[in-house]
Amino acid sequence: MDGFKHGYACVNDARLHYVEAGHGPLVVLLHGFPELWYSWRHQLSFLARHGYRAVAVDQRGYGRSSKFWRSEAYRIGPLVADVVGLVKALGETQAVVVGHDWGAPVAWTSAWLHPEVFRGVMGMSVPFAGRALIGLPGNPFGERRPDEYHAELAGPGQDFYQTYFGTLGPIIDEFEADARGWLRDIVYSVSGEGMLEAGFDINAADPVTLIRGSALCIPHGTRMRERFMTPKVMPGWFDEADLEFFVREYERSGLAGPLSYYRNLDADWHDLAPHAARKLTVPSFFLGAEFDVATWWGAECIERVHEVASDYRGTVVFDRCGHWLQQERPEDTNRVLLEFLRGLE
Repeated sequence: MDGFKHGYACVNDARLHYVEAGHGPLVVLLHGFPELWYSWRHQLSFLARHGYRAVAVDQRGYGRSSKFWRSEAYRIGPLVADVVGLVKALGETQAVVVGHDWGAPVAWTSAWLHPEVFRGVMGMSVPFAGRALIGLPGNPFGERRPDEYHAELAGPGQDFYQTYFGTLGPIIDEFEADARGWLRDIVYSVSGEGMLEAGFDINAADPVTLIRGSALCIPHGTRMRERFMTPKVMPGWFDEADLEFFVREYERSGLAGPLSYYRNLDADWHDLAPHAARKLTVPSFFLGAEFDVATWWGAECIERVHEVASDYRGTVVFDRCGHWLQQERPEDTNRVLLEFLRGLE
């Protein structure tokens, strides 16, 4: 990772740690859960070689960025304000924003509400879902309140993972008992290899049945980890050194901040209500994966995207790939990302 430059930006009420490479038009890269700026290591150097200033940030609550004791500090408003403020702090007036997993809703919403700052947006894994932030089967654009819908989706006797995460309770206990094992197993369980080993078949049952039987629903009195899979050997795209980087950072920072993003989904839904009828107007693109559950359960969002986005440039879904697509398939991700960026010139 020679040539990477670490920096800090004081933005609004937060200190944001970022890593940058290259010179040229600014591209801001936003990671998801449970990730870090490091998830973009392959894209930073690639974009730098192709004439872009690539900046990957630890979002608030993560890595070396600020941590807050108030859960309200992790609502969508402050998250978007961080990205807008970061562009200014870097001495720029415009940027392209790219987000994966939780970074995708933050990227989509930043471009949705601030088209004057973001000249393009690419979401990865999680398609544009408007006020819902994370679209789900039967509730693609936030037609129903998240807390209410999550309870129905999980079914009797268990919690949907977004509800489980948002309690800031048992999930932290199970993580702190074995941070290394928890991170290792969640990464593998939703990767392409893990999904294949588990026999995941999107045609085997209706979406709700598959969700209820997966690791993304937690029966009351159990731990999420009980439905994880442990790799016999770490995959080549996420080796022991990569795992060690994540473990070191999370042993210092914990999960309270990252989990608070989920705790605020209901509040975010209320906060974004005034914008529900507003279209995403900047050039936009979605990149997903065949074995990524977020892509899979966002199918209705993808199918109906032209109802909510006026300059949608297309969808690419990698076959036989899991949730961590920019790490599992870096060369393919880089190719698609560069094509999108070149199309904005």
